[in-house]
Amino acid sequence: MNPLIVVSAVCVFDEAGRLLTVRKRGTDKFMHPGGKPEAGETAAQAAARELAEEVGIVLAADKLVFLGIWYADAANEAATQIQATVFTAPGVWQARPAAEIAEIRWLDLAGELPHDLAPLLTDHVLPALAGPAG
Repeated sequence: MNPLIVVSAVCVFDEAGRLLTVRKRGTDKFMHPGGKPEAGETAAQAAARELAEEVGIVLAADKLVFLGIWYADAANEAATQIQATVFTAPGVWQARPAAEIAEIRWLDLAGELPHDLAPLLTDHVLPALAGPAG
């Protein structure tokens, strides 16, 4: 069985409705801001801490809105799965790269998607954000 990494991630939008994606130093995939919980942290607390550390967005954990929990292939670690608890940050935001973030990119969800997105994003979160097909 492949190793499993538990992470929290946050969907953040700007005033144009674009989704924030980040690329960590030494990697080539863009993903949500987020990361692994520290000892004793809830998923929401980890998400809020990582959001502040990685992109300078300060939002209380209880303000995050739960989106879902998914399993996906880890974007930057071979033969590894992640279990991601994903939240959305209400409101619109500006972000700046900090900590281990090498680059940020705002993603136009109505446009053609780039080929360098993490599997969690393309396989689970983007369909969830699009809502039920109908």
